[in-house]
Amino acid sequence: MDEVARITNPEIEDYILSFYPRVHEVFYDMEKRAEGSDVKIVGPLMGRFLSQICLFRGTKSIFEMGSGFGYSALWFAHSLGEEGEITCTDWLRENAEAAHGYFTRAGQAAKLRFVCGDALDILANSDSKFDIIFNDIDKESYPRVIELAREKLNPGGMLITDNVLWGGRVLAGGGSESTQGVLEFNRLLFSDPGFFSTVLPLRDGVALSVRI
Repeated sequence: MDEVARITNPEIEDYILSFYPRVHEVFYDMEKRAEGSDVKIVGPLMGRFLSQICLFRGTKSIFEMGSGFGYSALWFAHSLGEEGEITCTDWLRENAEAAHGYFTRAGQAAKLRFVCGDALDILANSDSKFDIIFNDIDKESYPRVIELAREKLNPGGMLITDNVLWGGRVLAGGGSESTQGVLEFNRLLFSDPGFFSTVLPLRDGVALSVRI
């Protein structure tokens, strides 16, 4: 699968990035941290896209399922209004502490709420509904997200799911539990009348699903 691990041409990605201005130095520090970490980040192309979605929707509330140390969350926060809030989730306290540090450096600390634990349980037990839910948890758990997101999104809200092309492994079928989880998620998502969904071949594939 090495030959299909990159969905888009790296040279094309570099060309696109050449047009993008520097947003904040903290993003570059986070990217360097990810290079030596098990935490995978969405990268600046996807980050800017998330920020733009947040901007044109007038988003006020976001729930992230699987936040790591807050890279994608900070891109969201960059376009959230002053009264907006993003709820982040991760198992590790050290990731929560790192995220608070990065958000503080970027002047976005007031928008961050970080809860440690299982993202599915935290969302299920939340009394709130959200404008955006960003799904980036363990892939074998992806199919469980759909019904829960439908319940917890505001009407017209958006479920954004990363890695839906899974390095091209979706083409082979079967495979690991993670690959099977992505395949089943995609099948269920596009058969769900409660969502209008589209897949963009950006980075590792991102699904945008509007709650009908």
